[in-house]
Amino acid sequence: MQRLLNRITILFFLLILPFALKAQDDEHINSIKNKLDNLSAAVPGLSQKVQLNLNNVTISEYLGALGKASNLSLSIDSRLTFKVNHNFNDVTAEDILIFLAKQYSLDIEPVGSIIMIAPYIDPKTLVKPTPRELSIKYNQLENTLSFELNNDSLLLVARKIAQLSGKNVVVPNALQGKKVTSYMNSAPFETALDKMAYANELKMVKTSDNYYLFQTLGEGEELYVNGDKSTGVRKNFKLATPTTGGANINLFSKVVGGQKLLSAEAVNAPIADLVKMASQEMNKNYFLYSELKGNITVHISDISYDNFLSALFKGTDYTFIADNGIYMIGDRKLEGLRTSRAIKLENRPIDTVMAIIPNDWKKSVEIREFREQNTILLSGSRPQIAEIESFIKQVDLLVPMVLIEVNMIDIHKTRTVSTGIAAGVSDSVKTGGSILPGINYTFGASSINDFLSRISGSTGFNLGHVVPNFYVSLKALENNDNVDVRAVPKLATLNGHSAKLSIGQKRYYQIKTQNVIPSITSPTSIFTDQYKEVEANMDINIKPIVSGDDQVTLNIKVNISDFIGTPPDNAPPPTANSVYESIVRAHNEDMIVLGGIERNETDDSTSGVPVLSRIPILKWIFSNKTKTNQKVVTVLFIKPTIIR
Repeated sequence: MQRLLNRITILFFLLILPFALKAQDDEHINSIKNKLDNLSAAVPGLSQKVQLNLNNVTISEYLGALGKASNLSLSIDSRLTFKVNHNFNDVTAEDILIFLAKQYSLDIEPVGSIIMIAPYIDPKTLVKPTPRELSIKYNQLENTLSFELNNDSLLLVARKIAQLSGKNVVVPNALQGKKVTSYMNSAPFETALDKMAYANELKMVKTSDNYYLFQTLGEGEELYVNGDKSTGVRKNFKLATPTTGGANINLFSKVVGGQKLLSAEAVNAPIADLVKMASQEMNKNYFLYSELKGNITVHISDISYDNFLSALFKGTDYTFIADNGIYMIGDRKLEGLRTSRAIKLENRPIDTVMAIIPNDWKKSVEIREFREQNTILLSGSRPQIAEIESFIKQVDLLVPMVLIEVNMIDIHKTRTVSTGIAAGVSDSVKTGGSILPGINYTFGASSINDFLSRISGSTGFNLGHVVPNFYVSLKALENNDNVDVRAVPKLATLNGHSAKLSIGQKRYYQIKTQNVIPSITSPTSIFTDQYKEVEANMDINIKPIVSGDDQVTLNIKVNISDFIGTPPDNAPPPTANSVYESIVRAHNEDMIVLGGIERNETDDSTSGVPVLSRIPILKWIFSNKTKTNQKVVTVLFIKPTIIR
């Protein structure tokens, strides 16, 4: 039954097809007729009757004769080369053109007064089948790509990806017909393209201007998964220098971020072969000035050619210099491979930098000082010079200066009491003195005699008179001292260096020496006077160290000595010492207070008549007494300020 239905359907299409083709052909001819009818008003030759008798001529020749006979401008397609045999009498040119179009399937198209004649092509035959919708999705927010491809055109895939992502994906002419099959779900954009290329035996390269290119594998290249579990392209090289272990070198390059980088894996491979292969892979020109000896084991990924050579030659006697794109390779000591460089120091003095350069770096590099310009001159191997230069730039930093303000306050609490009566004989003594605020009064002989006369007159006892030069002095004084401020000048020093200040005075005391020279008749004595000095100084030594958070560590040493009291004759003067030593940390411009060391001094001196000056009550008359109590507290204020 099903077979019968199929046969009926096929028969129906066969019956209806001629009618459909005829209707389509009539539509085309009617269109031509309408175009020529509209043109006939402007081109009278279309309505002019002609007589045309030509046999066995090409259609181009036949139409050319028609154009001349009817005064028509005809443009004939070069593809019309078949021959015709027609004789027309008393027929218009329009009818002949319509007949030929129908008979030979021609297309007639007026352009102004020019009539173009070409083979007719059915528009339906030009309609291409609708391509399969590509299953590609792009997440702009996360920059991820998803696709499901099954033998799809790489060109169409790249075009769809570029439209969705707005990123340029390029397919070269050699891959225009390439079909790709791959599946990816929400993978990062670059990873998705790279893995799609890997799955279809292609390589993907990202250029410096952010274009993504698909390329075919070159000669000797292969896809692989490297030690980092990433896909890549590598080229297998044959060793120029045979090795006993049969070592193989896997060296390849790829573009990362627009820069071509090298990766290599080799075990005990000759250095010479690695240089040759890397140069070929990176398309670098080079000269070998000496034989490269030795083997090396390499496992590196994505480094530049220069860094590859630097790593390869590190620890060896070889080096390289690039000049106009040509790499000169050989022994470090060879002429042309040495280099010189002047490094001008910006912040540090040349002495401090020279002292900290490691001695191992100085062995094969000549280092000279140019003190007038604070510059170091280096001559030797370029890699070692680069290493020293990098080190110098790291230590050549601005050294902060620290301004240190030091103020010292001595708090003196001194109480001195002087009492007593003094009497004596002097040539010139006048009555007078002070009564307030303390008593220090001297009575002359006249005043004393007047006082004795009054007592004698009132009591009836004659006390007599004193000699004219006699005097009596009464003393009852008390003195108090409080605060003494010492202002020390500001100190400034570089970070890590000590600032020192010393202020003081000297006193001298006498030492007498007697040397006796023996003699038979009479010995001789020689007396020598010698003066010794004693210093009392205020010494301040502060060493600041600035940390990264603007804190200052201060190593403080303060030594203060003072002369005290009245020294006895020909004896060293007494001194009092105060010593501070501390390490403190403070923020920038913070004030630090140190001190509080207290010292007490007591001086009790008495002079008077022997024996009587020690008897109670009587000693007040026959002696003078001075008593001093002194209390000294020293406080130190320090304020560091960082100056950059």
